[in-house]
Amino acid sequence: MKVYTIQSYGSPAGLKIVDKPTPEPSDREILVRVRAASLNYRDLVVLRGQYDRNPQVGRVPLSDGAGEVVAVGSKTTRFKVGDRVAGCFFQGWSGGKFRVEMHRTALGGQIDGILSEYVVFQEEGAVHLPHGYSFEEGAALPCAALTAWQSLIVRGQLIPGETVLLLGTGGVSIFGLQIAKATGAKVVLTSSSDEKLERAKKLGADALINYRTTTDWGKEAVKLSGNEGVDHVVEVGGAGTFLQSVRACRPAGKIGLIGILSGREAPSEIFPIVPKLLTVFGIYVGSREMFEGMNRALEQTRIRPVIDRVFPFEKAPQAFGYLESGSHFGKVVIRV
Repeated sequence: MKVYTIQSYGSPAGLKIVDKPTPEPSDREILVRVRAASLNYRDLVVLRGQYDRNPQVGRVPLSDGAGEVVAVGSKTTRFKVGDRVAGCFFQGWSGGKFRVEMHRTALGGQIDGILSEYVVFQEEGAVHLPHGYSFEEGAALPCAALTAWQSLIVRGQLIPGETVLLLGTGGVSIFGLQIAKATGAKVVLTSSSDEKLERAKKLGADALINYRTTTDWGKEAVKLSGNEGVDHVVEVGGAGTFLQSVRACRPAGKIGLIGILSGREAPSEIFPIVPKLLTVFGIYVGSREMFEGMNRALEQTRIRPVIDRVFPFEKAPQAFGYLESGSHFGKVVIRV
C-alpha cells in the first residue's frame, strides 16, 4: 500500500510516499480502506516537529479519516466487512474519564496516523458514519466536529437562547456555528476577512466582527450579545486571544480552551476570570461515546460538514500548504 510518512520535520516538503505491506487486523481490530482524510491545525504542529518531544522520522500523519471496512478480526463484533466508518482521534478513549495514558493513543501523534491507503483501527476506536454522509464528509468529523461538540454540548451544556462566540472560520469554529444554530443559540463570529464573514452569515451567524478593524473585539462581542456578554466561547486562538475572550463573557460564562492558533505563550492577564466567576475548561477532542452521540445528533439536525477544498492523495503536501496559508473556510480534505 501507499503511505505518506514524515521523513523530515519542518514543512510539507518533508512528506514522502513510501510502499509498506498492507496490515492485517488482530482479533479485535478492523482493516479499513481509507477513502478520505482531513486536516486539522494540530497536523501542522506535528509536521513542524512541535507536537512530540521526540518526533519520530517515518511517522504517518493525520488523525482524521473515513473509509470502508475490508477485513475484521476473529473476535470483532461491532463491525462487518462493507461498513462505512470513521476512526476515533483517541484509539484508547472509548468512554468515561480521560486518563493520562490515553494521550499515547492519539492517531498521527505518538502513533501512526491515517494518511495511507489502508489502516487498522481498534474495534473500540471507530464509529459508523452518519447516514448519507460521503467519505469526505465523514473524514471531517473525528477531531474538529467532536471538539466543537464537546465544548458546546457535553461540557458547555449549551441551551437554546444562549450566545456563543466563535473565533475564525476554521473547522472547529464552523462546526461550532452549525451546532450552536441547530441548538437554538445566537452566534457571534470573528474573522479578519469580510468575505469569510459573509459566508458565515449565510450559514446562520447572527453577528460578525472583523478583528483586524475592531481590535477590541471582546468588548464588541459584549455589545453584540445583547446581554452582559456571551455565554460560551469556543477558544481556538490560545494565549494571544484569551484575554479578549474573557472580556467577551458575561458573568458566570464558559470558555472551552482548545487551540493555539495565536501561539502557546503570550502575556495574558488572568485575574478578570475571578470577578466574572468564569468557568474555563480544556477540550481535547472527545471519546468514542461522545462521537457516537454527536453522529446521532448530526443525522437528526441534518448538519453537513462545510468542506472548503478536496485534494487528491498525490497532492497531500499541497493540502498542508493550503491549510497553513489560512485561506480555508471549514475543512480541507484529501481524497485517498
